[in-house]
Amino acid sequence: MKKIFVFFAAALLIVGSIAAGPANASDVRLELSLVVDVSGSVDANEFNLQKGGYYNVFNSPNFYSNVIGSGAIAVNLIYWSSANQQSIVVPWTILDSQTSVTNFATAIDATDRTFSGLTAPGSAINYAVNSLFNNNITSDRQVIDVSGDGEQNDGDNTAGARDAALLAGIDALNGLAIGNNALLAWYDNNIRGGAGSFVYQANDFADFGDAVRLKITREIIGTPEPLTLLLLGLGLTGLAGLRRRDK
Repeated sequence: MKKIFVFFAAALLIVGSIAAGPANASDVRLELSLVVDVSGSVDANEFNLQKGGYYNVFNSPNFYSNVIGSGAIAVNLIYWSSANQQSIVVPWTILDSQTSVTNFATAIDATDRTFSGLTAPGSAINYAVNSLFNNNITSDRQVIDVSGDGEQNDGDNTAGARDAALLAGIDALNGLAIGNNALLAWYDNNIRGGAGSFVYQANDFADFGDAVRLKITREIIGTPEPLTLLLLGLGLTGLAGLRRRDK
């Protein structure tokens, strides 16, 4: 009888392991690198509006339950400016509970401005790619999220950095252009790339909070239709001035 029990116990373990799939196939379903322009064209008040926008997204009391849901994600925050000015101001953090999301928001709120130089989004993309491949986290999808208020005037070629990131295996690069339609077009042509990629436009920094909430929520949820319903449920307003370009 003991031998029969051991046999069936072993069989159940084997079946359970097959049903569960490979152990540690991925730590999270999404790695999202938030890459934020702090170049000299962004004044102190505008910087605070940017930081406050990211803080408010993750500090929302229902953000974990309504947006992230049951599948954990990993996020970091990078400030960037000139060619050699990039810094991970909030390290890679796995968001798998409301507490972890709230702690991430608190870490954003505690950041200080690290640079105020030229505008090198291509160098920032290359830096973000390196952080993604060296964070010891595995995921189903890797996304780089670049926001800024100007075109490149320093550093690595932006379109070239975008193409190299996609070739290396990054799934998508999305943009948030803070400015006019010409900047939106530049972001669309030089930053956006990969499956499901898109660019949003905030007319100015006053619109940034709504735009970044919409953008991050879509990046986590993955498709615009459920996102629209969710935002209506959350009561998000002020989106009339925002535009997007999808791939």
